[in-house]
Amino acid sequence: MGYSERFFQGFTEKITNEETWLTFGEAVFKIIIILILSGIVIRLGKSAIRKFFLVRSRSPLRISERREATLSKLLQNVLTYVVFFISLMMILQAMTIDVKALLAGAGIVGLAVGFGAQSLVKDVITGFFIILEDQFSVGDYIRIGQFEGDVMEIGLRTTKIKSFTGELHVIPNGNIMEVTNFSIHNSVAVVDISIAYDGNIELAETVIRDLLQKLPADYEDLVKPPELLGVQNIGPAEVVMRVVAETKPMRHFFIGRVLRREIKECLDEHGIEIPVPRMVMYNRSEANGKQNKLNQPE
Repeated sequence: MGYSERFFQGFTEKITNEETWLTFGEAVFKIIIILILSGIVIRLGKSAIRKFFLVRSRSPLRISERREATLSKLLQNVLTYVVFFISLMMILQAMTIDVKALLAGAGIVGLAVGFGAQSLVKDVITGFFIILEDQFSVGDYIRIGQFEGDVMEIGLRTTKIKSFTGELHVIPNGNIMEVTNFSIHNSVAVVDISIAYDGNIELAETVIRDLLQKLPADYEDLVKPPELLGVQNIGPAEVVMRVVAETKPMRHFFIGRVLRREIKECLDEHGIEIPVPRMVMYNRSEANGKQNKLNQPE
């Protein structure tokens, strides 16, 4: 009997063996149970993490909401990775694969790969210090290089930023050299108002200051009443006055639009005109006639 015939005969005996199918069915059943339990553990664990931070938010001793959102997301990711790793080991063991030998071999291979995966190690270490030092948190509006937007997620390896127009940027933490965080301190809205040359500047300053004192009662994003600094610039056809307003973090865009609308309506009510384009007509023939008349001898 040849080798192929013996192989085919042994394969047929295994296929037709009832014990083989029982072992296979038992392994499949174990794998299904492991996957179901893993999903349940992940769901319960994430729910427990969210409830933990919810209870902590009501405590008198608490960290900032930004920090809580970041740590909550990070712990949920770590929980998912750990459960997936344990589930994988249990599935391999259910398939009668020697997990101990596999882990020992993986350790040796991991040591060799580690020298070539320096960028990955750099990403993880940088991500750890970003979270430890609280450089920025989930929900902050930041700028990293050419990318700017809201922080959606901070992991040990990558940071996800969603821009104003909807794009999601995934940035390796090791590439983060400089960060500009707009969400930590209050913002400042700067608004320039143009008044016509023939307008009453003193009256305009008075009505604008009176208006600015009333605005904090209507807009909670204002930290304090806006301030009129005075005449900022004298242009070709207008006098420019500057208004500054301290707002809550990242609310200066909204308050700037509100100030322009409120001031425009206030100036209209008091009859103070804003500059409008003007056209000056110059008659060249008439000018030449006057010049010739001046040049005639007496």
